[in-house]
Amino acid sequence: MKIKKIILYKEAAVPEINTSQLADFLSNTLSIKVEIKDNIFKEFTNEQIKNLSKIRVIDPKRTFQEYDANDEEIEFEKKLCLDSSIMDTTTKIENAQKISDVLMYDGFELQKILRHLNTDDKVLHVIITNRLTCTYDERDFRYHARTVICANPTIISTSGAIEAPAKPREYYFEVMNMKSQGLGIDSVKEKYKDKVLDYHDKRLTKILEGFVLQSIFYHITGEPFCEDLRCKINNAHWQKDLLFSQLEIDELCQKHQEILSNLN
Repeated sequence: MKIKKIILYKEAAVPEINTSQLADFLSNTLSIKVEIKDNIFKEFTNEQIKNLSKIRVIDPKRTFQEYDANDEEIEFEKKLCLDSSIMDTTTKIENAQKISDVLMYDGFELQKILRHLNTDDKVLHVIITNRLTCTYDERDFRYHARTVICANPTIISTSGAIEAPAKPREYYFEVMNMKSQGLGIDSVKEKYKDKVLDYHDKRLTKILEGFVLQSIFYHITGEPFCEDLRCKINNAHWQKDLLFSQLEIDELCQKHQEILSNLN
């Protein structure tokens, strides 16, 4: 499907993402207009905020069930919509005593809430958010963190970029060892900083280029991913592969480059 414009909704709570640089990349790569807008959640009505509170994932082993949020949780959601930096104060997966402590949202349900944006099917809306999105996988009957939820609107989760692709096995072993001694894990993070992404990582702008391109290819071909590790839209399941395809290779494979060239 032909795209005439992309609208990027920025996530101000992650200042490491240079949205203007990302827009320039898309404009130069696709030769189409790219518009930047503010965080979409700031515009949410009270009704939309209530709906947002209902799509939290509490039990990752159960298919989606609407969550019955209490008044305090709805009020928290309202504050989060106005100031997404509050996400930084919530429990991260590696620090959680139980997974229900982590603030997670069903990605497909979030898309439904945002569908009001789709007034022109030739305009692609890309929402960048620090909320952790996940989807339920029928193959292993559990939710998994996701970085990109394709379709229109597309949702790109910066938290998903950190949590979804697996880190080296040694990283997890060392984290568990430090925790078992009652110690912090900052030294482990420092040791692996070149091999994994972390929150507020300065490499996020380059990393997000590939995820936005996945959304573009989904929109025009129906297939967002490439199995070639040396392609910028490779569907990386490991952090090392994500960093390799986005930072070291930093280009599309011949097949996908030809698809883009034929569009222009």
